[in-house]
Amino acid sequence: MDGYGAGPDQDMQNPLGKRGMELHPWLLKTRMFRKTFGTEGGSTGPDNDFAERAHQNVGAWILGRNMFSPVRGPWVNNDWKGWWGGNPPYHVPVFILTHHARDPIPMEGGTTFYFVTDGIESALKKAKEAAKNKDVRIGGGVSTVRQYLKAGLVDEMHLAYSPVFLGQGENLLAGLDLPGLGFKLAERVATEEATHIVLKTKNHAELTSPHETSFGQ
Repeated sequence: MDGYGAGPDQDMQNPLGKRGMELHPWLLKTRMFRKTFGTEGGSTGPDNDFAERAHQNVGAWILGRNMFSPVRGPWVNNDWKGWWGGNPPYHVPVFILTHHARDPIPMEGGTTFYFVTDGIESALKKAKEAAKNKDVRIGGGVSTVRQYLKAGLVDEMHLAYSPVFLGQGENLLAGLDLPGLGFKLAERVATEEATHIVLKTKNHAELTSPHETSFGQ
């Protein structure tokens, strides 16, 4: 609720920083999330719908270094291959922003991690080429999303507000003028676990009137 998209002090035990997992109950319970990691069951409904939309028509992803690894500085070795095991949930090329070069890492299921050392615009160019006219998704973390927002390179953004105050960590929107960047509200959906907000820029799509749907109490 206070704008933090990750907690502080990321480490092996806290991939999203301390208390960061408290932001994601809406996602963790969904059928889409459980299917992605090879388990059955899970909830359907609006939260699941938003989880599924995150992977629809996506031809490439861009992630920041900290979304891929808790390691800082030069790569000590090539042992670390992400948080997700041998078959990451992306299944398309993934471009990792970093200051330290590393050879691509092909994984199971169609995911290949590429490491980009020459900035966000270069990563976006490479991702667009790899996506072959599909969408490029900026998957995080907070710093990476902020860089692309400030550069005016985001057309559409999904925000999931969980009913949690972290109080510290990485703040997504602090100091950003979203209307000044051209964003308008396109969709809002409230569930028991989160309020989903979709923002689009004026040049991305012709906007109709925002609609609102509430679920639960």
